[in-house]
Amino acid sequence: MLSLKDSLAVLKKTKALLEGHFVLSSGLHSPKYVQCAKLLSFPNVSKEFNLSLSKKIKKKFKRFDLILSPAIGGIVIGYEMGRLLKKETIFCERVNGKFKLRRGFSIKKNSRVLIVEDVITTGKSSLECVQLIKKFKAKLLGFACLIDRTSKKTIKIKNKKIISQIKLNVPTYKKNNLPKNLIDIPITKPGSRFLT
Repeated sequence: MLSLKDSLAVLKKTKALLEGHFVLSSGLHSPKYVQCAKLLSFPNVSKEFNLSLSKKIKKKFKRFDLILSPAIGGIVIGYEMGRLLKKETIFCERVNGKFKLRRGFSIKKNSRVLIVEDVITTGKSSLECVQLIKKFKAKLLGFACLIDRTSKKTIKIKNKKIISQIKLNVPTYKKNNLPKNLIDIPITKPGSRFLT
């Protein structure tokens, strides 16, 4: 499996690890942002990254039926994990602010579902996916992501194991508690939740 050092080298090579002042989809502010779309836009460079994550998933979850990913960030990595693990892969999309299954996708009752995302910071999108799994009376197995940015301060997923290719400890701040060096940098809102 790919080491932390080698994983960081891939993120830097693809310019997926950005520095500045970012407002994350959670509303938290951060001096760093991981743009997994940049990483995944170079399939030949990111293939070892993805293969390493798929091996971790296979080791942890011996049997599951379906991969569910949130649009838009999770679509490509969900597809790639589905391809590598030979599993059906679907995605949910926001309709009037809530995740829904469209395009003929459904979740079979009692199926074992793994949620796959690009980055997990607070777990908000993942928890919204959990509601869909419950609605269809299926079973949540766990969560997998390329980058785990969770901290005790930010994570909303309780008692659930997150499998990731790498864990990044990057500080996040609430709007009313920004450090001086971040206040002086113009804000960028890179997440898809801010699209209009």
